[in-house]
Amino acid sequence: MSAVEDRLAARGLTVPDVVPPVAAYTPAVRQGDWVFVSGQLPMRHGTMPATGKVGDGDGLVDPWLAKELAQNCALNAIAAIKSVVDLDQVVRVVKVVGFVAADPSFTEVPGVINGASELFVSAFGEAGVHARSAIGVATLPLDSPVEVEVIVAVRD
Repeated sequence: MSAVEDRLAARGLTVPDVVPPVAAYTPAVRQGDWVFVSGQLPMRHGTMPATGKVGDGDGLVDPWLAKELAQNCALNAIAAIKSVVDLDQVVRVVKVVGFVAADPSFTEVPGVINGASELFVSAFGEAGVHARSAIGVATLPLDSPVEVEVIVAVRD
């Protein structure tokens, strides 16, 4: 077990199996000292825990739930990284891009993506501190409320 997995286990979390692609792509690609992770949805055990737009009100995904889903996206991203390198080879989470399918009145997109950012810091320590974009969008694949992609630097 890697140090990353030990840190996650201390929080009661485990790295899941890699989520199979839902289209024509691969979950992660290593190119030299970089791993590029495709956008990860919050799938858990092959299912989407919630669908729809994030916001306040009836019929919308609660922002706190969406933040938890963003954390799950980050766990799935870590699984994708693990599929191409040992997690102890990660020297830096460089960039995180988070997408939130947001109701037009919802403006707290960065708070939702904090679920992913906070998990990367918990998992990788100081190396998990990253640059980030948090973007509200009209729709995401499979009607997911959130999606997260990441770029990490690795060493041999």
